Amino acid sequence: MMQSNQIYEAVLKANNIVITAHKSPDGDSIGSSTALFQVLSKWGKQVTNIHPDAAPEFLHWVPGQSQIIPFDTETIKASNLLEEADVIFCLDYNEPSRVGSDMQSVLENTKAMKIMIDHHLHPSDFCALRISDTSVCSTSQLVYEWLESIQQLDTIDPEIGASLYLGIMTDTGSFRFPSVSAKTHLILADLITRGVKHWEIHEAVYDTNTLDRIRLKGYALSEKLVCLEGMPIAYASLSEEELKRFNYQKGDTEGLVNQILGIEGIKMAVFFSEKDGKIKISFRSKGDYFVNELANAHFSGGGHAYASGGISEDGLESTIKKFVTNVANFIPKKANH
Repeated sequence: MMQSNQIYEAVLKANNIVITAHKSPDGDSIGSSTALFQVLSKWGKQVTNIHPDAAPEFLHWVPGQSQIIPFDTETIKASNLLEEADVIFCLDYNEPSRVGSDMQSVLENTKAMKIMIDHHLHPSDFCALRISDTSVCSTSQLVYEWLESIQQLDTIDPEIGASLYLGIMTDTGSFRFPSVSAKTHLILADLITRGVKHWEIHEAVYDTNTLDRIRLKGYALSEKLVCLEGMPIAYASLSEEELKRFNYQKGDTEGLVNQILGIEGIKMAVFFSEKDGKIKISFRSKGDYFVNELANAHFSGGGHAYASGGISEDGLESTIKKFVTNVANFIPKKANH
């Protein structure tokens, strides 16, 4: 496996390790980073977890999540820790801009050895060592495979296993994406053997909803869902005012875009949400519809072929109009592979 032994040697020599992950944390960034945090702690290492911003509430149960330092609210403390680090792990992101401009400048100016563990396309060359495999479904699986390659799987206890299971589960849409391999299922089986209560993780992520969250999703699906005529494409959007109406909390729209994709006959689903003058865009697809290229070409984004994100500052209506205009030209070309 790529540079696995060198990474292990760097960890053993390090006195002060910091783990970082991308902005707007998800199940895989939280799962992989808390798992690695617990592994390194068990090895007796001085380790800190620093993320650009806090995790949504539905991930607050994750072991070790409460010890993550959010850069946006504890900037001075986080900056000092980054500057003092010997080794900085960069988990679940392929370029430094993914941590946001404020944290990026601190990250890039540190003298620490940077180590990437990631599965996104087109990794940039900002880390001295890296494990980068775009064929693997999640960064959490790569963390497991790294431990396997250096013969340290016995470090995994039920809490570490729960974090890894979470990352794999959420980044694969509950194991249904094409990126899931036979190896993925063998890893899941091993995690369960090591004491992971997989049903509790599913319940914590998917079956714990506030009344406001259920009503918000219901409103989006019943009142804001649009299916494009003549194309297997659907989208929904929520303005900042609409989010406030339902007492929106971070994470309340998680999974909404996947519900849209689950509509019979739909091959691409998109969700637009407005906050602080910016439009965050979530893309999901299947079959011959590759959303990462669309996100990259028109919405300053990217990601995986079937799961990507983007951003726009053109306003909600203008952003949707831009999407509808461009997708009409983009999709037939991809569908005719």
